[in-house]
Amino acid sequence: MSANGIQLSLFIGPAPVAAPREVVEALHSVKVESANGDTPSGFELTFDLPKKSLLRTLFLLTGGGGGVPLMRVFLAVTLGGSTEPIVDGVVTTVDTVPGTGGVGQLVVRGKDLSALMHVIELPGVPYPAMPPSARVLLILAKYAALGVVPVVVPSIVDVPPLPTSRIPRQQGSDYAYVKKLAEDVGYVFYLEPGPATGMSKAYWGPEVRVGVPQGALTTGMDRDTNVENLSFNFDREKKTMPVVFFHEQASKAPIGIPIPDVTPLNPPLGAVPPLPPKLHFMHDTAHLGAAEALMKGLAYAGRHSDSVFGQGSLDVVRYGRVLKSRRLVGVRGAGLPFDGLYYVTRVTHEIQRGSYKQSFSLARNGLVSTVPKVPV
Repeated sequence: MSANGIQLSLFIGPAPVAAPREVVEALHSVKVESANGDTPSGFELTFDLPKKSLLRTLFLLTGGGGGVPLMRVFLAVTLGGSTEPIVDGVVTTVDTVPGTGGVGQLVVRGKDLSALMHVIELPGVPYPAMPPSARVLLILAKYAALGVVPVVVPSIVDVPPLPTSRIPRQQGSDYAYVKKLAEDVGYVFYLEPGPATGMSKAYWGPEVRVGVPQGALTTGMDRDTNVENLSFNFDREKKTMPVVFFHEQASKAPIGIPIPDVTPLNPPLGAVPPLPPKLHFMHDTAHLGAAEALMKGLAYAGRHSDSVFGQGSLDVVRYGRVLKSRRLVGVRGAGLPFDGLYYVTRVTHEIQRGSYKQSFSLARNGLVSTVPKVPV
């Protein structure tokens, strides 16, 4: 399937292989949602099918609990000689939509490979003398046969508990437990497709807002404009500063310490953050150690640091590349308060024959750019 010089590659099967020609020709549209780790990524494929097409039986069997254990879907787009995977997941539901003239539609929906981490719950599994990062690596090792490559970054409180005092036990499914371990230390967890067909990266670590930005989103600059629409919202109430508490050794009196949201991996992208922020007093940190209380504060600060939000859409052909979520991107032409660098929190791909559009969401911590210019 191609759209104005963009080639879409579809791989399907228990072990993904190139889709047969009949499947590709029947593909009507594709929708893929890629988030920043708060929710799993998902996809929706719509096929135009005659009533007696074999595709109807194929997807109903694999997506509806038939003889094939799972139907895996891997999608990649090629633009300007560069191939970008956009989803690696499994089929979860299959719907049929009646049509006219004997031609209906088959709608295939699915989620990334985290859907398989929800299948079986193993509550109570013990992890003696294992720090959080080791528990995550052990859980993700189960999915190595599916091409899942773990990327795990230990936190500053990544110390093994003494088995004589406490033995950590799993709560809920693999996905729920790994996600909880990430939230406890202010980390994110997500699966990202690629780099090769049938592979995904499972990232458990801090949200990284540094690196080389993607090409700038340009608005209000005549022929240089490469977005269809782009709007911004400044909400100072979204930003909250946590205050953690420590016990002073002599008097045992609790001492409150405010925790900023700026870290080496999360530098300020806006030069003028909203002041003063709201304070959130985390009294439950008083019984924790200093390192654990600090991580609780950093986790809360990271989730409540943004105050400037952007939403928009673009045509990929005009933009010249595929916009990726969980990356930095520049903005220009939006005016002094809103120009500069942003973190891409969500991207939705919508592909049809002759059309490839993306909608996106952006976020940062304040107004006015921290850099003099952004890469085009």
